[in-house]
Amino acid sequence: MKIRQILNNNVALVERGKIDVIVVSKGISFKKKVGDSIQMDEVEKVFVPDSNDVLENYSYLLSHAEQGTLDATFKIITYAEEHIEEKVNDYLYLTLLDHIDYAIKRAEKSQFIISPLAWEVRKFYPHHYEIGKQAVRIMSEETGIEFPESEAVAIALHFINLQESQVDVKDAIKAMETVNDILTIIRIHFQMQFDEGSMNYNRLVTHLQYFAQRINLGEIYNSEDSELNKQVRIMYPQAYICVNKIRVYLMDRFDKELSKDEETYLMLHIHRVTQRNESEE
Repeated sequence: MKIRQILNNNVALVERGKIDVIVVSKGISFKKKVGDSIQMDEVEKVFVPDSNDVLENYSYLLSHAEQGTLDATFKIITYAEEHIEEKVNDYLYLTLLDHIDYAIKRAEKSQFIISPLAWEVRKFYPHHYEIGKQAVRIMSEETGIEFPESEAVAIALHFINLQESQVDVKDAIKAMETVNDILTIIRIHFQMQFDEGSMNYNRLVTHLQYFAQRINLGEIYNSEDSELNKQVRIMYPQAYICVNKIRVYLMDRFDKELSKDEETYLMLHIHRVTQRNESEE
């Protein structure tokens, strides 16, 4: 395989046959240049993007990731695959990598959030929750940051989603309509078009899918983390205004009030997709 672009010391874009793939391994690009060869036995992981947009997203995430973040991601995936007895796809590698990167940034600001799905995950997916707890331990070891156990829920959701069984068609359609309505509210409020190939957009949609399922089942999370909520309102005032519009929509359609934790989560996701849509932080 010939190097087409060196992304950093650990990541390179290479030509394999007639397609471009991304290879990752510690020090794989060190002292190499474009045109040099890389052998498969030097490679820890190969990512095969299925489009140019995906290639750009993969390249950005992998090239900007710290080595500790990469190591944590690979170790968590290895541990999870052994316990769920299933190989994960490339996309899960990247969503998990992105999640850990963002978790580190939140930790540096002491922004720790209790997932609205914490109770459900612990009760109905104890095996996946155990993977999440192991993941938190690995993250702390590799990054030197102490993460709360609540982060285990968010990690577990990545693997639950991988194995999720099909839901009732009517419920699925209703949930999709809810997600589409909320995306429309965000798009109109910010007068923007989403980059549907971006990681931020996909992360927002994933959150909204779970959110819509809970709304449709009447399962609104009611914990009230007021302090963080106030902080996020002040930091991201436009996201807060937008969330108030979503609040009106939910009350009108479902007669459901938005809890402070749900509100906080939505503000953070909306801020990221609207601010980082054009330029990743």
